[in-house]
Amino acid sequence: MEEKRFSGSDIIEIAVEIEKNGYDFYTRLTRQLRDAKAREAFAFMADEEKKHIEDFKNILGAVIKYDPCEAYPQEYFSYLNSIASEYVFTKKDELKERMANIGTDKEAIDFSLGLEKDSILFYEEMKKIVPEKDKALIDSIISQEKGHVEKLWGLRKTL
Repeated sequence: MEEKRFSGSDIIEIAVEIEKNGYDFYTRLTRQLRDAKAREAFAFMADEEKKHIEDFKNILGAVIKYDPCEAYPQEYFSYLNSIASEYVFTKKDELKERMANIGTDKEAIDFSLGLEKDSILFYEEMKKIVPEKDKALIDSIISQEKGHVEKLWGLRKTL
């Protein structure tokens, strides 16, 4: 079986899907959580995901076919493939199943922390394939994702 190789535009499209699924996830969690602070935090996260969707859509057209400068480009694409294919926000059915197993607000926060950390890893790698002029936007999104991690840690401490 031949491994799928992603172009730069494929990676941006995956990022759009990640953000769409993240928006759905946080919107559903907002309705599911008991703690008012947690609901407020997750509503904020849903809004952030919505903004990121638009950001990525705006740079999608600017991404050209990327040829990585690594000595072994197939290894680079294999690495991106493994990140993208295992990322839970790209698998709607798995996400719904895992959400059904979240029983407490603390479990929701812990699960969300893992997703946000995965996002940071994915976007750090994605920076390598976007045009130079769009790297600042990706850095901004990474910074926001890090802010989400901080917000979630702070919320977790209060529960």
